[in-house]
Amino acid sequence: MTTAAAGRPGPAGYRMPRASAVRDTAEMGDRNVLGGELEPCGTDPMTGFYRDGCCHTGPDDRGSHTICAVVTAAFLEHQRRIGNDLSTPVPEFRFPGLVPGDRWCVTAANWLRAHRDGAAAYVVLASTHERALDVVPLAALREHAIDVPASPGALGD
Repeated sequence: MTTAAAGRPGPAGYRMPRASAVRDTAEMGDRNVLGGELEPCGTDPMTGFYRDGCCHTGPDDRGSHTICAVVTAAFLEHQRRIGNDLSTPVPEFRFPGLVPGDRWCVTAANWLRAHRDGAAAYVVLASTHERALDVVPLAALREHAIDVPASPGALGD
């Protein structure tokens, strides 16, 4: 993670989470599935279990929101069918509702289910937390790896 002070811009405009959002990561470190430093996933919409733009995880994140996905229409429909509606906004949880091309930290178990059902979203490996590997094999993530363009909305479906 960057050394910028909380609330101040870091590299490429990334903002560190406020002190209230920072949690103890000494045990797990903030590494990605490739072994490097975990990179931000997305800020428009603001993603992450801690709504800090990264797929950080910690003891409060029981769902393991560790996979940085670039969602597709097929993935969103699959999630809706399994009872995980990611398209409908839920303001009380600061959830804007997603559209194809959005980057979002999704749960490892739901991503794996979509993978097995042939509807996996694309994955940004550098922004996917290493704890995702507790649930999903690296080979499965690599199958759906994508380099994200400056404007992910250009991906469509």
